[in-house]
Amino acid sequence: MPATVWKGYLSFGLVSFPIRLFSAARPDTVHFHLLHKKDLSRVREVMYCAAEDKPLDRDEIVKGYEYEKNEYIVIDPDDLAKMAPPTASVMEILQFVRMDEIDPIFFETSYYVAPEEAVSKPYSLLLEAMKQTHYDALAKVAMHGREHIVILRPREQGIMLHTMYFVDELHKANEVEIPKPAKVEKKEIDMAKKLIETLAERFKPEEFHDEYKKNVMTLIEKKRKGQKIVPIKQPKTAPVIDLMQALQQSLARSGAKPQSKAAQATKSKASASKSARRKKPATAVA
Repeated sequence: MPATVWKGYLSFGLVSFPIRLFSAARPDTVHFHLLHKKDLSRVREVMYCAAEDKPLDRDEIVKGYEYEKNEYIVIDPDDLAKMAPPTASVMEILQFVRMDEIDPIFFETSYYVAPEEAVSKPYSLLLEAMKQTHYDALAKVAMHGREHIVILRPREQGIMLHTMYFVDELHKANEVEIPKPAKVEKKEIDMAKKLIETLAERFKPEEFHDEYKKNVMTLIEKKRKGQKIVPIKQPKTAPVIDLMQALQQSLARSGAKPQSKAAQATKSKASASKSARRKKPATAVA
């Protein structure tokens, strides 16, 4: 059974039922160890006291908050436990919203929501009600040393939870100022729309892979075998001079988008109907 990230109650009006959260995804990167360059032995992290200039054991270390320069208040786990809000044990649904009202910039981490019991009628009820109303639930939960605002959404397999950033956590100062929109011609818009349609497909996540990770593993294997490392060829890009020419070349490179079966059937039916009208004999006039 996967590790439980959080467990408690999900509150829906006066209805509450026990649930567990499980991690839905995590980054899978290539991990490196720090080594001593001289003999390639592992380097161990040492906690050091700056004042006494000596290493410390773990049991000698406490957490502190700097309220003024070099002035600290020691905070231990018991202190934090005393200040945990109700959402540390009960995730309360605050309101229901439409997913398209939420900017994806707020989304942080994803979790699976599972009922504690093997059969949970309240869980099934909430899941089915959200499916039929097309609403998602907004709630708050405290975990990992902080309180989160979360969105709960229904899926065929069950309820999904996404933690979200608060407004004051968004880096508004880093938001890019977009230059004044340039004037574009209708033919350029039409060409760009055609290119979009040519590249449009259903999203198939299994088709996408981390090429950088694959290249790093190839690098490691080649270095292990003492083979020559060939740099990956990087694309050469340059500012677009002729926009229409670039769009036309892009369309030519992507190729014509194949028609859907429905469109092909409609076209065939129309063609057959037109052919039948041409072959229909003229009516004699008395």
